[in-house]
Formats: sequence, structure tokens, C-alpha cells
Amino acid sequence: MPRRSWVHRVSKGWAAATLTAVAPSLFFWVIWTLTGDYGSRSYLSMSSGSCLGWDIYDQVSPWAYPVKAVPLFSYGGAPLIVLGFAGWYLSVRRGRAGLGRIIGRCVAVVLLVLDLPLFLLPTLDAALGPACEAMWGPPELLSRQIGWGLYDCLPPILVLLAVRAPRHAYIRRGPVVRTAAGVLAVTAVVLLPAASAPPGKVSAQWELGCPGFGDDTVPRVNAAEKDFLCAVRDHDHRYGSGLERWDGVSDQDVLAQGRHLCALATRHGGDTGARAVQEAPQASLAIVLPSLCPAVASARQSEEDRWQAESDASVAREERACAAHPRHRPKIRPVRQRRATLWTAFWTIEGWEDGYEGNPPDLVKDLVGSGRGALAIWAADEAGSACVTVESYTRRPPLEVRGWDEVVEVGYESPTGSLQLGGGEGPTLKGLTVRGAGSYRVRVHLRGRKLVYQVAYPPDGAVELLVQVFPGKAKKPVVYR
Repeated sequence: MPRRSWVHRVSKGWAAATLTAVAPSLFFWVIWTLTGDYGSRSYLSMSSGSCLGWDIYDQVSPWAYPVKAVPLFSYGGAPLIVLGFAGWYLSVRRGRAGLGRIIGRCVAVVLLVLDLPLFLLPTLDAALGPACEAMWGPPELLSRQIGWGLYDCLPPILVLLAVRAPRHAYIRRGPVVRTAAGVLAVTAVVLLPAASAPPGKVSAQWELGCPGFGDDTVPRVNAAEKDFLCAVRDHDHRYGSGLERWDGVSDQDVLAQGRHLCALATRHGGDTGARAVQEAPQASLAIVLPSLCPAVASARQSEEDRWQAESDASVAREERACAAHPRHRPKIRPVRQRRATLWTAFWTIEGWEDGYEGNPPDLVKDLVGSGRGALAIWAADEAGSACVTVESYTRRPPLEVRGWDEVVEVGYESPTGSLQLGGGEGPTLKGLTVRGAGSYRVRVHLRGRKLVYQVAYPPDGAVELLVQVFPGKAKKPVVYR
């Protein structure tokens, strides 16, 4: 082959390598110019366990990414290729074609060292099985990772082909070979960058028709899938703060990962607490999985039913224990006497009047406290129940201290005459202030506190309270026992 023709052919090879390297950046620049969307999307990738490809990538990436951030390696390594071409051309002009080939091969090797792992490592883990494949994220993301890594290897391969030693005789390739090469080149330059474009639609809340938003205009999404997407994207407030890290993941990928996790949970009886489910890369979707996965929904419902049955049984035991206590026999007849089992999760049961709910008052002797329209009575060591008897009088009842461990009386100002007493669970006892708005005294009798503090699990009905409410203008609290 004449020297001039050989140089021209090699130059075209360098030009093809440069164009291939810079093509993705040009493609996305055109997309951004036309649509204002650069095509970037965020993915949540979580990993557990150990896989060879991912472990190597984890070790290599800390130094590979800073190197690739050098301007010489930007635009797919195009600046390095152009610099290598200049070195090759000058070497050939000076009659040192061998040095030019060395320069070209060095450029190719550097780019392959940086880019080949991005193709080989995920391909290796994909071959090792689903568990290792999942380390790289959703299947669609893994496919794009492998395709993109393969594409990045094309420029250095073109450089190697360009600087190979010239043949003494030109061998014309057949039409089939030339056509296949052309198709592969077009596919690499056009289709692979397009595959890295926005991977799918991320539907807005009004499109999904999430509770309180829009009218459900997203096609090909059934009710279960819509509820699942709404929950993932934090549009369903039943799940609190939601799963914000999945917000940028396309509907298609979110649903695919949800179905994958559903299949895994189904194999474990719908139990999202199973170790295999908890260690899955998509494990953060487990909290919203019932809307998409019947097996998980059934398991959750069974768990809720079991918990409710246990709670109902506990309530029934407490009520039977309280009912077994002898009724209080007052020394004078009250206007009303009521008994109830009341529960609390924050130490006290509360008394309040409409419009005066707020912070509970401080307790006197850690038993009873009062404020205008507010009352608080100790009932449990943080969480528990108490057997409560409430008596309302039109006049002061005789003092009773026998049989009670503690007796404290405080003043109470009723702004509306509608004082009611209740806990976190159980009935609400109303009509405690029989003379309407005005000044009252509240006398509280307690027994069982010592037992509650002495044992971790006190017996049912351990705490008994007698609350007497009667008119009185005195404000100062009185401790009788």
C-alpha cells in the first residue's frame, strides 16, 4: 500500500475513534438543547454480602473516578485520543512509524484500563447469579451499565486497529463483512447512547391519582401498582416520610423491583422480616409492599389480627381483674358513681374540658395535679392500666384514708362545668362536676403503686384509684397520706 494511502487510512481510524468517544456527549447535548432534560436519573442501589465483580469495583472505583475526572479523559477520552494522534502523526512524518504505533497502543491501553472494568465486572456478577446481579441495581440499570461499558471500549479498540502494522497486500472484504461492520458501527454510535437516555417515566402525583391529587391519568397501571407507586413516592401519607431515595427511579423500575421483592417474600410466606428479604437490595420497599404483593398483605393482616386478638384478650383480663375488686362503699351517697378500667401510655390519665386541652399540670406528690380546665392523675409506671372509681358530690364527703396508700386533695377550677376523665384507651367518664362551672376540690386515693414499682410485670388490676369531685373554694393542695 502506498505510504500516503496508508497514512490516510490510519488517520481515518483515529478520527473514527475520536468521533465514537465524543458521540455520547454530543447526543446528550442535543437532547438537552431540544428538551431541556439532560437525561440524568437517580437510582437507589443497596448491597449486602460479597460478589467478586462488585468487590473489585468497590476497590477500584475510589482511584479510577478521580483519574477519569482529569480533563484529558473527558468526553470519553477524546482529548487523549487527539493528543495520541498528534504524537503518532509527528512520529510518522519523521519516519518513526514504530514509535507512532507505540504511542497509539499506549493511548488504547490507558483507556481500556479505565473503561474495561465497567463492562467486565458487572458482566462477571451477572454470570455468577441473581444475588450478585442484584448488587448492581435494577436489571434495566445493569443492562445499561454493561452496554455502556462495552461502548466505552470501542474508541481504544479503533485506535488499536488504526495503528496496526500495514499489510503488504490489500485484501478486500466481502459485502457481508462490510455490511456487518457498518451495522455494528452505527448501532454502537447511535443505539447505545440512546439506551442511556431517560430510562422511563417518573409519574407525578396528579398523574397517578394519589390520595388528594389528580384523577389517575397514567395508562397501563392497575390499582395495586398505583397504590404502590404512590406509597413509594411519599404521596400516601400512611407511611410517614416515604421512600425519598426512590423518587427519581422510573415507574417501570420501581414496579420491577417491587415484584422481585414480592416474589422473594412470597417464598418466605409473605414475611418481610425474613433474612433473605431484609438483605435484598430492594429491602427498603418492604414497608410499602402490601399494596403490591398479596402474600405480604395477607401476612400483615394476619399479624395485625393476631396482635388485635392479644390486645383484646389483655383488655378483657384487666377488666375482669378490676371488676373483681370490691365496690367502694361511700359514707354519704354520691350523685354519681362510675367504675372503669383506664389505660395510659404516659404515666397519667387526663381530665379536660372542651377548649382547655393542653399540657397536663404538674402533680402534687406525684399523684394528682390540676389547672384551669385540666386535670392529671398518676395511673401507671409509664404504660399500663388502673381500676378507677369516680364519685361526684354536691357537698364535701367524709375523709377516708384507711386501706389507701396515698391520699391527696387539690383545688380545681371548672370553666365550663363539663369535666371528663379518660386514658389513652377505655371509656371516657363524663359529668364529674355536678354544679356546672365553678370551683371544686378533687380528692384522689391510690393503692398499688409500690407493687407496680417492685415487679417488672405487675398483676392485672394492681393499681386502684378512687377520685372524688365536690364543690369547694379552697385552692391549696392537702396531702392526707
